[in-house]
Amino acid sequence: MLDPSDIIIKKDALIAIAKRCFDLRLQTNAGGNLSVRLAERNAIVIKTSGIGFNECTRENLQVVMLDGTILPSEPDLKPSKDLEFHLDIYRRREDINAVVHCHSPWATGYASTGQEIPCLTVQTIEKIGRMPLIPLPENGGPQTAAQIGPVFDDPAIKAAVLANHGTIGAGKTLMAAQYLAEIIEETAQVAFVRDTLMLALRREKPETPRYGTHEDERHALERA
Repeated sequence: MLDPSDIIIKKDALIAIAKRCFDLRLQTNAGGNLSVRLAERNAIVIKTSGIGFNECTRENLQVVMLDGTILPSEPDLKPSKDLEFHLDIYRRREDINAVVHCHSPWATGYASTGQEIPCLTVQTIEKIGRMPLIPLPENGGPQTAAQIGPVFDDPAIKAAVLANHGTIGAGKTLMAAQYLAEIIEETAQVAFVRDTLMLALRREKPETPRYGTHEDERHALERA
């Protein structure tokens, strides 16, 4: 049985992160989605369809079991179109407790070129390592659980970018997942500035960092 107090706590946490995401302009209107796993680990709280990040309330969030069963809620609430891929990520990864999916403009724009956003900063290398680009399916529609889920089978993957669609940050907490969404967007901006300047100056792209911390470098040298 799900703990009602935990549901309230998780709903309030999701509302706070949704507003942070909106305030940072990572998501406008009613697109994107975010979810968090409940303490019992067999259910999540998720934003419903047609609700903007800035309009999330306790009443317009849904509780969904990992098997897809939607618990009773307001009758006019529709499940998110992203529900299946959120559930699939949780089923595949016990270490993931929150997912933030947003249509952040810089990252989405960069990914629309068909290029994986490079990890250009030491912070991105340390915090993410790599953010795979998941292409559009052949029918041209948005990526589904069938395309997204398998990418997260790799335990090293914490984030991914959906071509022409948006980003996914997955973490142990909602804030951790949100930080990833923010870092992805920041890195896309850095990559755009670098690529634009290199083109304007007619220079080759410089080498990117290989290590996120001095500790990473030391371990790599010890293994060499």
